Amino acid sequence: MGTLPHEHVYARLGPSPIHGVGAFALRPIPAGTVIFRDDDDMGWIDRAEIDELPEAIRRLYVHYGLWRGDRVGCPRSFNKLTPAWFVNHGEDAPNLRLNEDDFQFYAARDIAVGEELTVNYRLYSDAVNLRA
Repeated sequence: MGTLPHEHVYARLGPSPIHGVGAFALRPIPAGTVIFRDDDDMGWIDRAEIDELPEAIRRLYVHYGLWRGDRVGCPRSFNKLTPAWFVNHGEDAPNLRLNEDDFQFYAARDIAVGEELTVNYRLYSDAVNLRA
């Protein structure tokens, strides 16, 4: 049959004690593993355009955007949010790191089944405080 749809899937969504919905490990994840193989490029939007949007729409960018200076990285369509967009902030001991070259998450250490996947937003996004 070839590759099955669950291969290279390491996480699923679930209720998070950190913030709303989070991504949780489905299987043991060894350190260094690329967690979400996402071939879809991000789109980059000028912040000034986002500031002009109605509040309900603007919150999509606040909650799911990667804010860098005057631009915000986001999925090309919010209808295509993958589990990667639901990784929550874990400042003290995050178990993921972000590769700045391709914006892929990888395991910073071995991760156990059921563990919530977290990353330190402050290391790569300017707008951490907007998410509250």
